[in-house]
Amino acid sequence: MTKLDQHFMKQALIQAEMAYDINEIPIGAVVTYQDRIVARAYNQVEMLNDVTAHAEILAITTAANTLGSKYLVDCSLYVTLEPCFMCAGALHWSRASRIIVGASDPKKGFSLYNPPILYDTIEVTYGILESECSELLQSFFKNKR
Repeated sequence: MTKLDQHFMKQALIQAEMAYDINEIPIGAVVTYQDRIVARAYNQVEMLNDVTAHAEILAITTAANTLGSKYLVDCSLYVTLEPCFMCAGALHWSRASRIIVGASDPKKGFSLYNPPILYDTIEVTYGILESECSELLQSFFKNKR
């Protein structure tokens, strides 16, 4: 775990906290290119009434617009919770180079699918600020029950 990875995951956590504040599942994402943030996003499924408005999807779209390319070659996505299968597919098609995950998702994470579709093309790192990412999610769902 590098200091840069921690820094960018903290930025993703800020996005997750923004989702938490508007009663969305608190997942945040940032996309970096050449060690610079080119996109920030958080879950907006409820707000937009759109099941595809996951933090990762919104971050991919924003990054593509910022960079002027549909592909995110040499980009890294930092996300507070392991992407679902839909988001993993989008990341695969975006040609992102790295995915850095805060907390694993044992119920809906893409790593449950065998073989995981990303490992052939994208470097995946798990556990960056895992406890902070998990605690935010646990707090959100504890308040829902």
